[in-house]
Amino acid sequence: MDYLKAQFAQSLRGSINISGAKNASLPLIAMTILAKNKVNIKNLPAVADIKTLLKLLTNLGANVAFEEDKVVVDTIPLHETKATYDIVKTMRASILVLGPILARFGHCEVSLPGGCAIGQRPIDLHLKALEQMGAKIDIKAGYIQASAPSGLQGTNINFDKITVTGTANIVMAASLAYGETIITNAAREPEVVQLCEVLSESGVEIEGIGTAILRVVGTAGKLLDIVDFRVIPDRIEAGTYLCAGAITKSEITLTDVEPKHLVAVISKLEEMGSSFTLSENEMTIHPGEQIFPVKIVTQEYPAFPTDMQAQFLALATQADGVSIIEERLFENRFMHVSELQRMGAEIMLNGHTATVTGKSKLSGTDVMATDLRASSALVLAALVADGETNIHRIYHLDRGYDSLEKKLEGVGAKIERLRE
Repeated sequence: MDYLKAQFAQSLRGSINISGAKNASLPLIAMTILAKNKVNIKNLPAVADIKTLLKLLTNLGANVAFEEDKVVVDTIPLHETKATYDIVKTMRASILVLGPILARFGHCEVSLPGGCAIGQRPIDLHLKALEQMGAKIDIKAGYIQASAPSGLQGTNINFDKITVTGTANIVMAASLAYGETIITNAAREPEVVQLCEVLSESGVEIEGIGTAILRVVGTAGKLLDIVDFRVIPDRIEAGTYLCAGAITKSEITLTDVEPKHLVAVISKLEEMGSSFTLSENEMTIHPGEQIFPVKIVTQEYPAFPTDMQAQFLALATQADGVSIIEERLFENRFMHVSELQRMGAEIMLNGHTATVTGKSKLSGTDVMATDLRASSALVLAALVADGETNIHRIYHLDRGYDSLEKKLEGVGAKIERLRE
């Protein structure tokens, strides 16, 4: 099993190119199930979750080819409609195939995804919405068995709470449905926006893109001629490297980035003393001499993202004063706290709120990653910890970061991947 060995970084300097967004890529890959043509996808990140979903599609009968700077997905020969447990158990986002397979074939079986380390991610909203569209849903032997022999029917869907994967799933299902579907309380994340934009460019009538109310007019079962596209930059990866610049008080430039997707992150970093130079697809962080404490509440986009909470908590350990970080979306998303405490961080947990008292003198030690974003928080802490830090179980990190240690090495960090 791989682990990362990181040492104190006096200063970083240089540029980091941001990879394609994992959270945009997953629904876009699932969307190819709706295609009647081969789909060319550029800027897919080389991360484990992408490989898992592509493997799932090949298991269903699709062909996947890697050609120079693109991946070609051909779902024309796709014929299997059962997503088995052995794949789905490794990545909850596999549930994204439910809507498009059901819409295309009128039936499917998808394994229940099981538990998630950071908290409950119930799929009941997905299933309720599909039932409203006329699907018959049964749960048997750990599988969702769904059927809609006459096709899915457009309807009005009001999500009880914002769900990113639920919105994506239903948008894809509605694209082949009969009639019009209105989705209220839809997720507005950039990753959902890109999915809607690609579907719109591929002939699906969609109104309200980027708002909480989406109107989708289905094609009555006709498959789509999906346009070629390039995955948007990963805003969470970008935010993580901005935190690396802030915590080490280093000037770092990010290239191939979308600053408008990072407004909430930039705002909090400015509160903490950093300034920025921004252009259309490039940004540079200019950290201040002092890191100021901050108050953060995680909420759905466009508010502060839960996927940046762990990184900012690590950054807050180096602020001069008390920071308050409230996690409102996932009940178990403070598992990195105990590992940071082992490094010397002064953090007090009370329910869904972490109180971080800085500035803490961190010391390198052996720590264990508990989830994807917790992994990156431990890397950030290691950059300012005295001595050497060994970060174990980085298979979590590999699910969502493309060559993190190589990118940090490129700007001067002392970090390497080793084998246990």
